Amino acid sequence: MGSSGARRPRMRGGLRAGPRLAVILAALAPIPEGQAAPAPAGPLLTIQYLERRVERPVPVNNEDPIPDDEGAKGAELGLRDSNATGRFLGLGFELGATIVEPGDDIRRAFRDLADRRFVVLNAPAADVLALADLPEAKGSVLLNIGAPDTRLRDADCRRNLLHVLPSRAMLADALVQFLAFKRWSRILLVSGPAPGDALYAEALRRSARKFSARIVAESRYDPQGGDVRDTALREFALPTRGPEHDVVAVADEAGAFGASLNYNTASPRPLVGTQGLAPSAWGRPVEAWAAVQLQGRFRKLAGRAMRPVDWAGWMAVHAVGEAAVKARSTDPAAVRDALTAPGFEIGGFKGRPLSFRAWNGQLRQPVFLLWPGAVTATAPIEGFLHHRTELDTLGLDEPESACRAFSGTSG
Repeated sequence: MGSSGARRPRMRGGLRAGPRLAVILAALAPIPEGQAAPAPAGPLLTIQYLERRVERPVPVNNEDPIPDDEGAKGAELGLRDSNATGRFLGLGFELGATIVEPGDDIRRAFRDLADRRFVVLNAPAADVLALADLPEAKGSVLLNIGAPDTRLRDADCRRNLLHVLPSRAMLADALVQFLAFKRWSRILLVSGPAPGDALYAEALRRSARKFSARIVAESRYDPQGGDVRDTALREFALPTRGPEHDVVAVADEAGAFGASLNYNTASPRPLVGTQGLAPSAWGRPVEAWAAVQLQGRFRKLAGRAMRPVDWAGWMAVHAVGEAAVKARSTDPAAVRDALTAPGFEIGGFKGRPLSFRAWNGQLRQPVFLLWPGAVTATAPIEGFLHHRTELDTLGLDEPESACRAFSGTSG
């Protein structure tokens, strides 16, 4: 999407945009100077953005820190896009934002929201579950954009909880599909000491079993007590030594040491996982399927590149807005029905319609395999088939999920 120009819009790769995209581009065009935007025909639909601020480690290698407004800026852009699209139908939206500092009570913050019917959550898994289980959240639609924990899509799923961010299982499946396609099936796994690292490593083990790859050896590396930037040449020789392998996979979600593994492994092997070739919902190199227009709009708004949680924040608000467009109403009950309907689909600049899985509320979507500066591949990888949609080869398929909160069995 983006503003229209004098020429007919073209998709990346020389393909012309279809009528649907042309309508959206026209809707997103700015109102001419001196002309008032049409007033909403009914009340504004309120969407809340609720974030738990978490303390983040200082990045190594002089990398940019995770921005404090990650997620919030994506939701803000989603609001702008939803209002631009909805204005010709007389639909209007407003966004409330609440930031909860570390140690503060996020449940109280949720209870204090004036309208809790649609809430975009950027918070760790424990907070997400605590909010989903509140009696005050019974009539809410909670859209998770910050917690990749697979258990939230598995035994710890909740009926009022939808997941926009891919799970760790989806990310790992995307990566191992690529490795299987390349016939790089022997994996040496190095994981860090953080709880998220252990969860990421477990997701890789599960994906290796699923796609007939093999973890040939594992080691654990703790960067505490030294500066890995000064010692990497010697430090990583032992943790990356092992049986013959095709790749070194790293599980280091905080970025404490993973980037320094490049060119410092005992054998000259590609680095994959949280660093190196990394699976991700979004990244700066994504440009295909008109994504360059979304990237440009975000950079103009935020002054930086769009990150995965930003994309999830944009998608969450965009999905609610698109549901309102489909319902032609901002009545919360009508919007909820449209958003959770089995046939609901939405565009996300990923090359195909996206939809929520009926058995656990996860947004099915392609996952990008990113190397800094380039998209190496997009999963699902060619050749991995599924009776419903190839997108369901990523993450927990219906027979694999222990989620019992959802009554639907298809979609």
